[in-house]
Amino acid sequence: MTDAQHYDVIVIGTGAGGGTIAHRLAPTGKRILLLERGGYLPRERDNWDSTAVFVKGKYRAPEFWFDKHGNQFPPEVNYYVGGNTKFYGAALFRMRPEDFGELRHHDGVSPAWPLSYEDLEPYYTQAEHLYLVHGRHGEDPTEGPTSGQYAYPPVQHEPRIQQLSHDLEKQGLHPFHLPIGVNLTQDDRGRAVHTSACIRCDRVDGFPCLLGAKSDAQVICVDPALEHANVEMVTHADVRRLETDATGRSVTSVVATVGDGDASTVEFSADIVVVACGAVNSAVLLLRSASDRHPQGLANSSDVVGRHYMRHNNLALMAVSKEPNDTRFQKTLALHDWYLGSDDWDYPLGGIQMLGKSDSAQIHGEAPRWAGAVTPDMPFEVLAHHAVDFWLCGEDLPVADNRVTLDGDGGIHLALDEKNNIAGLQRLRHKLQGMLSHLGMHEHHLLSHSIYLHKGMPIGATAHQAGTVRFGNDPADSALDVNCKAHDLDNLYVVDTSFFPSIGAVNPSLTAIANALRVGDHIAERLQ
Repeated sequence: MTDAQHYDVIVIGTGAGGGTIAHRLAPTGKRILLLERGGYLPRERDNWDSTAVFVKGKYRAPEFWFDKHGNQFPPEVNYYVGGNTKFYGAALFRMRPEDFGELRHHDGVSPAWPLSYEDLEPYYTQAEHLYLVHGRHGEDPTEGPTSGQYAYPPVQHEPRIQQLSHDLEKQGLHPFHLPIGVNLTQDDRGRAVHTSACIRCDRVDGFPCLLGAKSDAQVICVDPALEHANVEMVTHADVRRLETDATGRSVTSVVATVGDGDASTVEFSADIVVVACGAVNSAVLLLRSASDRHPQGLANSSDVVGRHYMRHNNLALMAVSKEPNDTRFQKTLALHDWYLGSDDWDYPLGGIQMLGKSDSAQIHGEAPRWAGAVTPDMPFEVLAHHAVDFWLCGEDLPVADNRVTLDGDGGIHLALDEKNNIAGLQRLRHKLQGMLSHLGMHEHHLLSHSIYLHKGMPIGATAHQAGTVRFGNDPADSALDVNCKAHDLDNLYVVDTSFFPSIGAVNPSLTAIANALRVGDHIAERLQ
């Protein structure tokens, strides 16, 4: 090793956590190294091709994990600069204040966090402004207090979704504009102006953006951070293990295989090491870094690393509108009236939001699963034209045996109880099903749209992965302290969604981003 390889901070991973904390630390002038397992996503026509992205899974990592029965499955992970945010739907919700406290569900308790909504609130506002979130605080009656309005107005509904919003209001409900991160400038009719980066296309959800107009971590954070002379990035750097000094209290070496093809092993060192590989891979890295001082894995004296894996209970559903649905940018509406409960159920149900608009290629991809569910007078192209797509999101609970482990060959095993706390989600589906006739939809056409859920394999749908390296005040039952520093080590932090003790029922990205800004401020102060 040479002095040239020593840094003030090494950040492993460039997604919502890693990319954001690098952006936060870049202005400090400290020497920062980003290590990214993949390269830049190639810009090509297939970025916007449904068959390439969804049916063939062209951009998913070519790897397999194992379920609790030892069966292989392909996880929904992408290794590129920007991490999984290159493919996320950019729905950037705050968790509800109640999500930070102990919350009783039908199947158990969602535990309290070691900090409150009020602690994170200023960082939520900063995160919304940084990631160009379009929305309007005050529309959603379940949201917490805010210190600042969104910096950008909500993305306006197209006519069919505006009608849906009106119809929901007639049912006494409170639909609101979905908060979404896009670089969009609208005219008074909601159309993209000629200078707008975003063109309001139908490729926002699950596709990378060819125009760089979606607020992913690469566009918003990594590229601007790299404009600072003190920030460097090495791509195709697969970090294999972290090594410590003789006391076991300090990470002294980050060992990675570097190169696309003929890879070589390289060691880097830093005063502070930040892990942000995603909930599964961050746990894997810590477990793989076991040593005499840390026989159960790094930061794992509590035996919680890898445990309490969460990924939401999700349903992607397609309703069939009686009138054609000409919407292109469909992801503009959400509904949280039953987030914390309903008049006939004392427990949280979760939230409903719009998905990206189905197209004929996606419909054809689902055709075998829907055999008999659609009528002969509605061929798949017509079905696609009438489709209205919903995403239902319920909370799953942090169960200790839902966990990531490694086998003797280094294979990744993910044990998951797929029936964990699903009663609320089932009730949410019945709520939607019961309203279809009032919403201008065919009553009996609410089809499971598994193309968004990894072909109907719940364990493969890892886009909302969280937990595995939870934070807390007690080192006996948490791996990280309230600043996301490992209890067992003096210079190791984890800032992706691994730190979540619970996951709520909204997309986790904004909370990961806000927390990365918070921890970034803590590290910047420490570096001074």
